[in-house]
Amino acid sequence: MIKKGSKVKILTGKDRNKEGEIIEMDRSNERAKVKGINLVKKHVKTTKEKKGGIVSKENFLHISNLSLIDEKIKKQKEKAAK
Repeated sequence: MIKKGSKVKILTGKDRNKEGEIIEMDRSNERAKVKGINLVKKHVKTTKEKKGGIVSKENFLHISNLSLIDEKIKKQKEKAAK
């Protein structure tokens, strides 16, 4: 099951074959944010507290485009290859 903190591999899109960790889930829409993946530019208006400008941030991906990485299996495959 894919949940926050899980390691995943991206299957499709501009970030195909990259790996990352899930930082946020939207279960109702079946979407997830992955750290450092699917970065988009967002124009932020200046306020009293924050400076404005163009900010890069992660956007949601559909969970069908993600594959869960099992660390135990990955380590076993590396041992078998040696």
